[in-house]
Amino acid sequence: MVGGPIYMPYQGTADVSKIEAPVTVKAYLVCAFAAFGGIFFGYDTGWMSGVLAMPYFITLYTGIPYDYENKRPIGVDPVNFGLTSSQKSLMTSILSCGTFFGALIAGDIADFIGRRPTIIAGCGLFSLGCILEIASTNQEVLFVCGRLVAGGGVGFISAVILLYLSEIAPRKVRGAIVSGYQFCITLGILLANCVVYSTQNRADTASYRIPIGVQFIWALVLGIGLFLLPESPRYHVKKGHLESAAKALSIIRGQPIDSEYIRDELAEIIANHEYETQEIPHTSYIGSWLACFKGSIRQGNSNLRRTVLGSGIQVCQQLTGINFIFYFGTTFFQQLGTISDPFFISLVTTLVNVLSTPLSFWAIEKFGRRFLLIWGALGMIFMQFVTAIIGVTSGRPEDNDDGAVKSMIAFICLYIFFFAVTWGPVAWVLIGELFPLPIRSRGVAISTASNWFWNTIIAVITPYMVGNSPGSANLGPKVFFIWGSFCIMSLLFAYFFVPEMKGLTLEQVDKMMEEVTPRKSAAWVPHTTFAEEIRRINAAKAEAGGASQQPHQQYSQSPPPQHYNHTPPPQHWQHTPPPQHYQPTPSPQPYQPTPSPQAYQHTPPPQQYQYNHPPQQYAQQNPQQHPQQPYQRHQTY
Repeated sequence: MVGGPIYMPYQGTADVSKIEAPVTVKAYLVCAFAAFGGIFFGYDTGWMSGVLAMPYFITLYTGIPYDYENKRPIGVDPVNFGLTSSQKSLMTSILSCGTFFGALIAGDIADFIGRRPTIIAGCGLFSLGCILEIASTNQEVLFVCGRLVAGGGVGFISAVILLYLSEIAPRKVRGAIVSGYQFCITLGILLANCVVYSTQNRADTASYRIPIGVQFIWALVLGIGLFLLPESPRYHVKKGHLESAAKALSIIRGQPIDSEYIRDELAEIIANHEYETQEIPHTSYIGSWLACFKGSIRQGNSNLRRTVLGSGIQVCQQLTGINFIFYFGTTFFQQLGTISDPFFISLVTTLVNVLSTPLSFWAIEKFGRRFLLIWGALGMIFMQFVTAIIGVTSGRPEDNDDGAVKSMIAFICLYIFFFAVTWGPVAWVLIGELFPLPIRSRGVAISTASNWFWNTIIAVITPYMVGNSPGSANLGPKVFFIWGSFCIMSLLFAYFFVPEMKGLTLEQVDKMMEEVTPRKSAAWVPHTTFAEEIRRINAAKAEAGGASQQPHQQYSQSPPPQHYNHTPPPQHWQHTPPPQHYQPTPSPQPYQPTPSPQAYQHTPPPQQYQYNHPPQQYAQQNPQQHPQQPYQRHQTY
């Protein structure tokens, strides 16, 4: 046996179709507003590319004058008018550096104070960073510090929003809801490009301060709105606050608190949490982080494999090269020397990203996560290699071939389309579904931090890869050969490591990963619930009779978990037998949709959700009539 007895507050259902309430309009609205946090991520990603190419901003940090009437620099070639590669690298990558540390810290904070307060704290930290960025003029140190602090806020939001969305979204539309987060990212990038496009030719500090200042709107809307949303029910279960969990679940699902759906879904969440707690027991602070790396990479449901999968999918998403377009697209198009209006082309690529992403809402639930990753990688490989081939042949600046240049832009837009429908949203959906509740916040934090770590690496090295300043490689379009090669690696990773999680609850995902390999996961269907499995194993133990000889000794050796607020004090278990609802064949009365008063003769009324005291009938039952033992999970479950 593994661990001690598991205390279940009440029984759930054996019907896998009834472990979640029907989807209501209210559930959609709650999840849609939470996805608004993607605006932060996207907007802060989008405005930097345009600001780095603004004439006033370049003059501010290089001292090279600019003729705004003739729209050309004074004394230098327009191709060489820009920030140095080191300046672009530092200003861009420092945000990702702050986000990396913010995402890691957010996992601990989200477990300590909750998902919702952590997101609100991220809004405040982000606003502080914006103030520092706006306050800088030609002070590079102050500007960089502001980017670092704002990055910490983005890290809080990007990690915990995903955690929050995955825990509250209904399973049938969870992929579409989390894809909405990616859509908000693309929408934020588009808004940033629109604002930058409108202020690019201003000859004062407002040219870059306006795009930065607009970010306060997103912080204000999200921060205030989250005060009105409920906390994640799974966070309350993790803390043992079951009454609060029932209330939050009732709000999110739009069902009465005494609804059969709420009872069944909450029972399943509790059963899964207790099951996983037996596998991943609470240890020290360091031990809780090390738990993410326990197990074997060959074992489908091991924590190590989940962490590698979550971090790996985020690394592969970054190595597709998409942020090369959104971080340095404007300056890259300037350096090509073949595009007359690089700001407009950047706006076009962003618009393609926004318009393509909503297609993923339907595709991710229709075709599944694994299917989209595999075919999306194939599409990106083709488009990137074609772009690189055109760029090194007829698309060279000295050839002046407008048709070739337009073809390059078209294939870049098609590459963005494939990313926006597949790898863009699916990578975020997966990390919210992968991890069991005991390590979910830390697993999501590690995965999100890996995204930002490689985001930082790309932001640091890309200016040197495509820049034309001394010491840079000046690869130009040849850089797409590199991104295309990385997409081949992403394809292999998706094929061999990523399972299909479409249509499963977070608890069913655990079971699926335990039973099948990724390549066979699409055919897996749930066949039982955690609550039913607990009752079945408990019944088998009762029939064997081996555990019923010394019931009181077992309770004294391993009492039920005391972190649940509703559990009786330890003294109760020394004088009374375990509750009646541990019986292997549950009483159906609590789950009658419209019970009569007589139905509650042996079952507590709706006040059973007030878990601060045990029901009276539990203390009155005869221990000789019901010598039932608490559940102990078998090791091979």
